[in-house]
Amino acid sequence: MTKIALVNHGCAKNLVDSELMLGILAEKGYEITLDENDAKIVIVNTCSFIHDAEKESVDSILELVNAGKKVIVTGCLPQKHKEELKEAIPEVAAMLGTTDFTQIADIVDNIVKYDSGYISDVSEMPKYCYPENVERQQITVGSSSYIKIADGCNYNCGYCIIPKLRGKCHSRKIEDIVFEAKKLADKGVTEIVLIAQDTTSYGIDLYGKNSLSKLLEELNKIDNISWIRIMYAYPTNVDDELLEKINSLDKVVKYIDLPLQHSNIDVLKSMNRPAFDYRKLIEKIRNKVPNIAIRTSLIVGYPGETEEQFEDLYNFVKEIKFDKMGVFEYSREKNTASYSIKPQIPAKIKKSRYKKLMKLQQEISLENNKKYIGKTMQCIIEGYTDDGLVLARSEYDAPEIDGMVYITTDKQVVPGDIENVKILSSTEYDLYGVI
Repeated sequence: MTKIALVNHGCAKNLVDSELMLGILAEKGYEITLDENDAKIVIVNTCSFIHDAEKESVDSILELVNAGKKVIVTGCLPQKHKEELKEAIPEVAAMLGTTDFTQIADIVDNIVKYDSGYISDVSEMPKYCYPENVERQQITVGSSSYIKIADGCNYNCGYCIIPKLRGKCHSRKIEDIVFEAKKLADKGVTEIVLIAQDTTSYGIDLYGKNSLSKLLEELNKIDNISWIRIMYAYPTNVDDELLEKINSLDKVVKYIDLPLQHSNIDVLKSMNRPAFDYRKLIEKIRNKVPNIAIRTSLIVGYPGETEEQFEDLYNFVKEIKFDKMGVFEYSREKNTASYSIKPQIPAKIKKSRYKKLMKLQQEISLENNKKYIGKTMQCIIEGYTDDGLVLARSEYDAPEIDGMVYITTDKQVVPGDIENVKILSSTEYDLYGVI
């Protein structure tokens, strides 16, 4: 049987789509490999959120084409640049858009049986529909797994192309998500991470109201799941009901990912983001969920951002002391509202602001981590380092983006187990402890 390889780029939401494509192909009897050298046909699931992500995806496609592979390009890049991509790399065998990946088996069949020429199936108006009857073939199998609860976005942030690439928000039914979570638990997954372009808009299209709280209640009943984590929350949708569930449900970790993007009201208005003083929101979150860890993402160098507005952001970060924080230099993308805003900020200034904010966050993170020294924390076991340390994460650390806990122990531990770890020391981002 023909071997199919897959190369995944971009976010966790893309990863789930990749795993679904592999599931569709496995059901058709195709052999799956993650070694592109071992396959004639290679799927490249691409990211097109910012220029650097596009370049990484294009480099990957060119490398595989030059190696003589039949390359199927899927995801955001063909959705955004179908014609340009075909013109630039005519050797591409096929393209599928962001919401057309369920056609992957038909595309592969055509290439295998007929060695057919270029095939394109990129919907002009993407509309996401999760294939509930498909079992994901997980690329990364470990203690935690992502569950995509919705896809698409109803907002139009000034810097973001996602609504054009993914369409409006489409939620999955609660019972389908719970069913998937139970299957993951049966495979040994201990932590589920809920993802969407905006998790806090979950259910509005299906149930007429925000239904993340109800979903959390149902997921909390699953026996073999220990942790439930929420990513990508939208500021205006973090209401009292959601905070009450985070606080009261024993399996929902005390952690929220809340991308705020900026603090200055005028910049937020220009970004078409909720424009209010976020200090009150963060104060409410911390009051209603004691000891919660808040992660945020911020953008520096947005068009028109003055030195005073950046200082406003700097002082905001200094005051709030986020537990986790990512900073991005603004990336100018066509077909976004910010593309034509003047003045665009020079790259040198964006880089300088990025470095200044990250240096501040390093200091904050180091101070935050010191408070755990001498305390015992519950940690999820991930694996082992080459030099024999146990790799783990606390509930305050999301997989892949936050810090790790490095553990010294003689005890035999298994990935997925939750262990009590006494913290002995810390660095800016990581903790060190013993069992």
